[in-house]
Amino acid sequence: MCKSKEHCVLKTRELYQCNRCHHQTSLTTGTIMESTKLSFKTWFLAMFLMTQTKNGISALELSRQLGISYNASWRLKHKLMQVMKERDDSHPLTDDVQIDDAYWGGEKHGGKRSQGSENKHPFVAAVQTNDDGHPQYMRLSMVTRFRKKELELWAQKHLAGSPC
Repeated sequence: MCKSKEHCVLKTRELYQCNRCHHQTSLTTGTIMESTKLSFKTWFLAMFLMTQTKNGISALELSRQLGISYNASWRLKHKLMQVMKERDDSHPLTDDVQIDDAYWGGEKHGGKRSQGSENKHPFVAAVQTNDDGHPQYMRLSMVTRFRKKELELWAQKHLAGSPC
């Protein structure tokens, strides 16, 4: 791109074109909405619906609410969840952070029980709270096992000012 500030709008294709080098771009270029056929209204309504429900919203319910196919709503939901995760991961937890270890999964028939089960996956649960003790942000991160080195790496990645 030539960094020229002169451009025109191609109304037939809803694109902006540089008057000097004729490079074409759209408002959605470089965003999760790039190459979408869904309207901005649909995207923003999906964002609203996903953030307003306490227990989340299924792709099926999202497709009903938005009036789009299940496959389109599934892709839309997963794109939005990925962007939310990337944004959360870019901001480390600060101040008062409560951390605990946990296991996800359970016993399958004939397998071991408790923490030794090969069907359980260890993860770190961390919550940043405000001065009143109310949760503000959280991280749930799978780890291979609870070992000092792995937890130090987790802390470096997810906690601001980590001494590790």
